[in-house]
Amino acid sequence: MRHDAPFTGSGRNPKSEGVVSAAATSDSGDPEDRRKGTNGEGGKEDPVREVAYHEHVPTEEPFYVPVGDEVEIFRAAYRARLPVSLKGPTGCGKTRFLEYMSWTLGREEGEPLPLITVACHEDLTASDLVGRYILVGEETVWMDGPLTAAVKAGAICYLDEVVEARKDTLVLIHPLADHRRILPLEKKGCLVRAHPRFLLVISYNPGYQSMLKDLKISTRQRFAAIDFTYPPPAVEARIIAGEAGVDEDLARELARLGELARNLGEPGMEEGPSTRLLIYAARLIGQGVEPRRACETALVSALSDDPVVQQAVRDLVATVFP
Repeated sequence: MRHDAPFTGSGRNPKSEGVVSAAATSDSGDPEDRRKGTNGEGGKEDPVREVAYHEHVPTEEPFYVPVGDEVEIFRAAYRARLPVSLKGPTGCGKTRFLEYMSWTLGREEGEPLPLITVACHEDLTASDLVGRYILVGEETVWMDGPLTAAVKAGAICYLDEVVEARKDTLVLIHPLADHRRILPLEKKGCLVRAHPRFLLVISYNPGYQSMLKDLKISTRQRFAAIDFTYPPPAVEARIIAGEAGVDEDLARELARLGELARNLGEPGMEEGPSTRLLIYAARLIGQGVEPRRACETALVSALSDDPVVQQAVRDLVATVFP
């Protein structure tokens, strides 16, 4: 027996509106029962754990220090319902920025704006994104994937490191990323029209791109792009101090170390230390670890396995923390 959503003019199943799962959403049952994780039969727990969309909303303001006009640009893109691409090196704050914007826009609109994140990888299939039929007991039930759930509930769907996904999988987002704003569900024979608040966001690191891992032009040109880079030392010091809870002097020294290491120019170092790694070092120091040892763990060993590169970074650490 199949629990299929009938095709409607909007392509939506009324029973599944407003419910988002971390990985899936059922089309059957009462929304309140689904929110509680029960099936309505005496409070019996459902065999499939579902998560209501509000559980994807930040409960408090994420810490974020703007570097440029990225907040204003993203706000304008959201209001125009333009899909957005966040480009920048690893650990520079792309994901934290999106968490901050989810929280900020939700407050400005007076209604939470959920953020559903998908970590892309080479084995990601179209079914992983849009959904599939699964067996629950003796029944076959359709379960929405995270993309479909976000489209229905009016959430931000964030495809992190999108270039890691297969190109044939990414083609399915094309109708969502242009004027149509629809998601075809081929297995159900219907179209889902995006909720007015839905927004599609992707991110990737241009430094890791190659001929085998690059966005198709037809995908790339569907997104407004915001470029990210590592913040200037003064701003990075504020971020380190705020994230790690260390004093400003230590934060400034770590920010200076980060700037020096990024300008090192060693051939074996593909990318300099991220702001994330500098925060890790600060947190270790805050826990009583000696500064050089903390940097050895969070920076030197994490950046490269090349002994020449490691020694070059180690020398910089000795310069900053004599």
